[in-house]
Amino acid sequence: MVTQRSSRVRLEWGPIGADRIVEPDCLAVVVDVLSFTTALTVAVQVGAEVYPYAWDRQDLGTYAAARDAHHAVGRYEAQRSDSLTSVSLSPRSLAVSSGLKRLVLPSPNGSTISFRLRDSGATVVGVSLRNRAAVAAWLDAALEDDPARVLALVAAGERWDDGSLRPAVEDLWGCGALLAGLRDRGADVLREASPEAHVALAAYDAVADDLEAGLVACDSGQELVRAGFRDDVVDAAQLDVSAVVPVLSGERFVDARRPRGE
Repeated sequence: MVTQRSSRVRLEWGPIGADRIVEPDCLAVVVDVLSFTTALTVAVQVGAEVYPYAWDRQDLGTYAAARDAHHAVGRYEAQRSDSLTSVSLSPRSLAVSSGLKRLVLPSPNGSTISFRLRDSGATVVGVSLRNRAAVAAWLDAALEDDPARVLALVAAGERWDDGSLRPAVEDLWGCGALLAGLRDRGADVLREASPEAHVALAAYDAVADDLEAGLVACDSGQELVRAGFRDDVVDAAQLDVSAVVPVLSGERFVDARRPRGE
């Protein structure tokens, strides 16, 4: 069952929400600000191809080895190892990595959703606050080329202890930031946005003047700050500092701006 069917711009939460609004040939945008899509943006910027992977799969090492790829460890595992060579969902760990060409980057939310959407027939794009203007420009052109194409925003959210979805305000802001980027470009598609999408835009406008303060203060941000990852929250709050447009090509995200065959 497709929900928000009458709207060209849709928004839903988590894996099940993705199933409800994503359809073949649409543009599916995954938003997981803290931290999968922020880490994805940084990894693609340093030249890596990024393979999303379901968090609860047990064959991560085998999957990565078959693709001649490095695989990220958990953020807290990397912290405990105190190794400069460990890469994780921490964007800072990826920014300082060198020679990273292929990376399997699992996460319980954004990466799991991206992995789930591989065979949906949709074009899957990863957006963070860091690359939202670049993605907005790319989407604007794609939507203009096909006036009937649907834009489906998937706010990843977080998980409660029982595994159920916890809507996360930072992902609502991330969706709204992308919509604000389209608005700034005068995109006609916003006239066909669902009420859910308009709520995200209004939520972003409420914090746009101080994104860092909002991210640090929100529940997900506080969880990371208490664990010693304040730098990751600050990095996630940087708006429009990256020009990469991560698009899922087969199994991995690559920069849509990269020439074919490179």
